[in-house]
Formats: sequence, C-alpha cells, structure tokens
Amino acid sequence: MAKSSIPQWFQHDISITAPSRGCHLITSDINKAIQSDMSNIKIGMANLFIQHTSASLTINENADPDVRRDMEVALNKIVPGKWTQDGTFLHTMEGEDDMPGHVKSSLMGPSLNIPIRNGRLALGTWQGIYLNEHRDQGGWGGGHTRNIIITLQGQS
Repeated sequence: MAKSSIPQWFQHDISITAPSRGCHLITSDINKAIQSDMSNIKIGMANLFIQHTSASLTINENADPDVRRDMEVALNKIVPGKWTQDGTFLHTMEGEDDMPGHVKSSLMGPSLNIPIRNGRLALGTWQGIYLNEHRDQGGWGGGHTRNIIITLQGQS
C-alpha cells in the first residue's frame, strides 16, 4: 500500500524590475524565489500571478534572445500604438502606451500554471518564463517594477 502525504502549500511574493519594455526571461528569478520549498514537493503545481494590468506572463523559448525581440515586434503589430492617437482607444489619460498595454496583457494573460515534478518546475528543455512589460512609462509611479505571487501546492 502506498503511503499518502498531505498536500503542502507555499507562497512567495517577488518584485522584478523589467529594464525596459519587452519580453524578459525571468526563470532564474522564479527558481531562486522558490528553491527553499521545492525540495518538499515531489508532485504538484506552481501558479504564478502578476498583479498588474499592463504586464503579463508567458512561457516560450529560453535559448535565442531573438525570440523575445520578435515576440515584442509581433505584439506591437497585433496592437499598434497608433490606436491611441487615431481615436481607436478612449482610455489615454495614463499615457499613449497604457491602453495597448492593457490589451496585450489580456492577450498574453496574468498567470501561469506549471507542473512540479521531483522538486523542479517541469519546463521543457527550451522553455523559459517571460515577464512581458507592455509599457514604456510604467504607469503612474514610474519605473517597471512588477509584483508576482508564486503559489506552490504539492506532495512529497
């Protein structure tokens, strides 16, 4: 008969400052934040949630930096900044890049679920976690510091 274990929960808050608008690889930041708890989890799930409306999270290639650049180019073609100037968007009081940032954030999403296997995030060889910063100005407060809540749940 297999021994059962009680599910454990852990939660971490981290702040990451994106150096600029664009797609930034943050896998190592996430792993550093959760390393003390991961050895307690053989099987489980990690949820990452960004507490902002003009930044997002996604998983994509971690090897070639051109992928991150190309993602930013593609997002700008999908939601062009000129829509703020041509009357497409009415919400412009927080800056010309604010409403395009909201749309991009909704397209990419505020959260990720990643399986945990044997104390590690079960990402594929070429997968990395991206913080997508969709603003130049960074909102009312200036800067690009983004808060992410990481919730781990699993069993040993």
